[in-house]
Parts: sequence; C-alpha cells; structure tokens
Amino acid sequence: MDNQDKQNVKYRAQGARNGMEVLITGAIGLIFIMGFNLLRPGEISIIEIFLVSVCIVAVFVGFLKTQEPFYSLMLSESSLVYKHKYGYWSLAHHNFHHSGIPKVEDGFEYLELNAVGVKVNDIDEFLANIAPRIAGKLLIEQRHLFMQVVQKHCKNGNCPSEWLIEDTQHTSQNGISYNGLIAMFANRTKHLQQLTGYDLLLPASVLDTDIWGFSANLNKWKREPSQFIASELGD
Repeated sequence: MDNQDKQNVKYRAQGARNGMEVLITGAIGLIFIMGFNLLRPGEISIIEIFLVSVCIVAVFVGFLKTQEPFYSLMLSESSLVYKHKYGYWSLAHHNFHHSGIPKVEDGFEYLELNAVGVKVNDIDEFLANIAPRIAGKLLIEQRHLFMQVVQKHCKNGNCPSEWLIEDTQHTSQNGISYNGLIAMFANRTKHLQQLTGYDLLLPASVLDTDIWGFSANLNKWKREPSQFIASELGD
C-alpha cells in the first residue's frame, strides 16, 4: 500500500514483488558460474549444470515479475481500478454494491474461494468500459476459480453446458447485446453471480494483504470513500 499518494490508496500484487531482485540475483549467479567454468579447466559438473539451470529459471521468473504493474489495485474516492499487464478495468464507486469472500455450500460443507468477490450494481456500465484483451486474459486466468465453484454444483456430472463453455453472444437484462470476448466475459459474470452472488473476482494473488482484510476495506470504502482514503493515507 502506498501512503505517499494523497489521492489513491494503492496495493501491490503478491506475484509482482521482488521481481528485480530475483532477476539480478539469477543473472549474477549465472555470470559467476559461467566465468568460473571458463577459468577452470575440465568439464562442467552435474552440480554446476544444476546451478546454471536454477539461475536461468530465476532470471526468467524475475523477468516475468518485472512485467507486472507495480500496483495492481488502486482506490480513489470515485473508483476502484484493477491494473493488469494486459490492460485494466475500472469500477465507479456508485456502481460498487459490496464485496465478500465467495463461498459455495455443499450440504454441511462449503468451499471458500481464495479471492475477493465484487457485486456490481449495473454490469452493463462495467462492460462498456472493459477492453476485449483484458477480458479474454481474465477469462483464462480465473477459470480455475470458476471451475471450483462449478464442480461443487455438478457432483452428479449434470452441469449445464453454458457453465463449461462461455457463449460468444450475450444479451443483458437491460436488452444490450454483446459478442466476442466481451460476451464471453459477460456470460462468465452472469454464471458467477448465479452461483456465488458476485459478478467479479479479485484473486488473492493480486493483493499484498489478506482477502478478508481487503474485502472489509472495500466495504468501508463503499460507505465513506473520502473518510476511508484519508484514514488509509494518514491524513
């Protein structure tokens, strides 16, 4: 979270942390091992091959981490913004209903998703401002979370086909028609809402805090946005 910006409360993603450190450590290790072997006579050992492999993996992982946005979530008085390396989506304060941890009951047991669920007041307003590119990426990245919910509802194997494959056509309750990736994303939000009561998911991996705490913060922000921002930024 950033306390320097007087307009936004910012959160970093777990997966984006220490990217440069990992990349530099891997690169230094790789250079050291390769230099050592150039100066030392004889063949490279199995241990050295293993260490080189580890360093290469570290460089690759570090590089991927550095491609993620420095901040993944931003809260201002007027909106919640989720930033992704393929784009972003924005939800206006007036369009945010509430948040919570999605869970699916199964008899005496229930499944709790490792994510924060967001209930939207007007999904058409949200869909009008999301780009197809990030919609498509989120469909893929969050499919495992959605399938956890589906599996709880389909233990007998009789799953509706529309839960398993999102249609490329969608007509909202307001009569607005969508096609392509936006329609697929709209269908996912519809099915997610039917199964959990939430339209959008923010996986734990995009947060640098626990999902329960962040969900509570979102609900505080909903009730008193200016007061919440001021308190988080130390005004």
